[in-house]
Amino acid sequence: MIQWKKKQYHCPVEISMDMLSGKWKCLMLWHLNDGTKRYMELERIVPGVSQKMLTQQLKELERDGLVVRTVYPEVPPRVEYTLTELGKTAFPILKMMHTWAVTQLGIEEVKDVDNT
Repeated sequence: MIQWKKKQYHCPVEISMDMLSGKWKCLMLWHLNDGTKRYMELERIVPGVSQKMLTQQLKELERDGLVVRTVYPEVPPRVEYTLTELGKTAFPILKMMHTWAVTQLGIEEVKDVDNT
C-alpha cells in the first residue's frame, strides 16, 4: 500500500491517474504548457467545459501541485494559471498521447483558428 497526500493507493499508476484524470485536466495542462493563461483564456480554449468544472479541475490541479494560481490585486481581479515544475513533467505523457492518437488512430491534427 502506498500513502500519498493522506490517501491510500495500491500502485503508482493509480496516483498518476488520480492526478491527471478528469475530462478536462489533460487539455488544461496541454494548453498551459504554452504559457501562463487567465481563467477566461482557459474557458475559451477548452471548448465544452462548464465554469463549475473548469474551476473544480483547476483547484484539483493546484491541490496536486501541477498548477499554480496567482491572483493580482487589481480591479477587476486578474487570476492566472501556470504550470509548476511538476506540472511541466507531465507534458511528455500528454505529447505521447497526442502522437499515439495521430499515428495509431489516423487522426489529422486540426490547427486552432486563433493560432494560425
